[in-house]
Amino acid sequence: MSAAPSPRRGRVIEGGRLQQVWQLPDGAVVTASGRRLDERAVTWLPPFEPGSIIAVALNYRDHAAELDLAEPQQPALFPKFRNALVGHRGRIVRPAGIEYMHYETELAVVIGRDARRVDAASALGYVKGYSVANDLVVRDFVIDHFRPPIKPKNFDTFLPLGPFLVDAAAVPDPQALAIRTYVNGELRQEGNTRDMLYSVARLIEYVTGFMTLREDDVLLTGTPKGISHLKAGDEVRCVVEGVGELVNQVVAEEALTG
Repeated sequence: MSAAPSPRRGRVIEGGRLQQVWQLPDGAVVTASGRRLDERAVTWLPPFEPGSIIAVALNYRDHAAELDLAEPQQPALFPKFRNALVGHRGRIVRPAGIEYMHYETELAVVIGRDARRVDAASALGYVKGYSVANDLVVRDFVIDHFRPPIKPKNFDTFLPLGPFLVDAAAVPDPQALAIRTYVNGELRQEGNTRDMLYSVARLIEYVTGFMTLREDDVLLTGTPKGISHLKAGDEVRCVVEGVGELVNQVVAEEALTG
């Protein structure tokens, strides 16, 4: 029996083979044939192959305030690279010798078709879907010498993404989604996408004003107040209401190399 259509699709490796999977309304993860999987018994990949990944800094007023930084007068953009990608339940590697590393739970916006000079009124029509992202950063390196913050934001495994790509039609209002982060089960971060300084539609308008966004390009939309330190052994659960829960374990780089 084949799986019922679902707006939530992902990718896993099972038995050395890449498989497309779907999440059913009861939370079950199934293959195309309808076979149910144990989500802990497979290796999760990001739910699609991203193209360009563009992130925006300080897109929540309360997050700018907790860092004692001024609100940007236009979207403050920086790149994330594919080396940073890791799937649901993949390991986040905490670099050796650092002081302060933290999570940033974010709504990830996935573009569905070529978009150039798109106005905000029509921008959501270019969205394929949404996912959950964790835009990790080593705060030690967020200094003027590392602007834009490529080094602080692009260590390997510093962009968990998934578990699913959720069809845009299943998220009627991307500006009404609760965002929460739990570390070892403790609620550390809580906000709502309604508090973005620049909405999803305005971000698409701004970015497409100077470049073409193509299918499977990704916009990371910023994080609210509530960042805190991560250490080896921590489990991070990033939740975006209506989109999903992304879970990853932090491991020390030293444990992998020595």
